[in-house]
Amino acid sequence: MARIAGVDIPREKQVLFSIQYIHGIGPSISKKILKTLKIDPTKKVKDLTDEEVSRIRERIDKDYNVEGELRKEVTMNIKRLVEIGSRRGIRHKRNLPVRGQRTRTNARTKRGAKKTVAGRGQKRGATKK
Repeated sequence: MARIAGVDIPREKQVLFSIQYIHGIGPSISKKILKTLKIDPTKKVKDLTDEEVSRIRERIDKDYNVEGELRKEVTMNIKRLVEIGSRRGIRHKRNLPVRGQRTRTNARTKRGAKKTVAGRGQKRGATKK
């Protein structure tokens, strides 16, 4: 396996898809890197020369925030929002959707499993005996 930015990328896949295993590199950046380095995107990682792998490694290290550095930056951005008390920061702190999604229904992934609330079981308009 080739190791780029601290990640073992799969040898049997094409380079275009293989370097997307690195956190912070998606399809468009992957294409851009390979185009600037003039490496065939359909080539398998196992067929790359050591020189090509080192060129990819250098380009990623020089031009892009990836893996731990990127995760740290994202975490610091969220902490800043929470500290200044912005709406987005408050939503992060309360573990609710941040980007305007509804929460009356849906949002189960973010909010977690249903929590049963006492007194919600009676039908509306029903009389107590």
